[in-house]
Amino acid sequence: MTDGTNDAESRLARIERLLESREREVAPAWRRVTRGEPRWAVTAVILVAVVLQLSVPHGLTLQPYWVLPALESVLLAGLIVANPRRVEPRSRWLRWLGLALISVISLANGWAAVRLVAGLVNGTEGEDAGPLLLTGGGIWLTNVIVFALWYWEWDRGGPMARARGHHQFADFLFVQMQSPETAPPDWEPAFLDYLYLSFTNSTAFSPTDVMPLSRWAKMLMMLQSSISLVTVVLVVARAVNILR
Repeated sequence: MTDGTNDAESRLARIERLLESREREVAPAWRRVTRGEPRWAVTAVILVAVVLQLSVPHGLTLQPYWVLPALESVLLAGLIVANPRRVEPRSRWLRWLGLALISVISLANGWAAVRLVAGLVNGTEGEDAGPLLLTGGGIWLTNVIVFALWYWEWDRGGPMARARGHHQFADFLFVQMQSPETAPPDWEPAFLDYLYLSFTNSTAFSPTDVMPLSRWAKMLMMLQSSISLVTVVLVVARAVNILR
């Protein structure tokens, strides 16, 4: 009787392990309910963007020049207080606070980029090659951060929705999604993956190893490539002309 009971328990345990294994195969981590990703990466990158904005010449910024960076710092502090360690789905207003923060960063950098391009075209900006390259490089790098934040915030409804596993279909197809054997079983995209996507799109002016699937993702990547191309071409051309 004891042997029969032990045999039945052993078979039941094997069946449970098989079902758990099957569940993991059917639902990868990026489609399951998981913990929110750590906040440190996105916080550090946003702080870099604020510092870069403060280094832009004041003539290219909205006046007074410190208002938008100060507002960004306040919004970031609110997000950190609400979710200090992880980006977790605690309240709906946190998503709107995050979107407001990204919008302010986008506004500040977009204004600086437009003023710089207009100044280069009209000949009122770029008298010295060194400061021009530093200014253009700062705006370009901030642009990389801005679009990384938008990709991160909109892919499958944002980081909080991804933690809930609400959206089945991805807006960006990462290599690990196509070939799950190349990554740990608990892999799912985090902010640094979107930062890499944004950087490669700004340097190659096209998708590399991450493919946009939804129409909004394609349009956003096209917009980023266009901004990056115009900024790089005009800044470098003007700097080369000055050096000659």
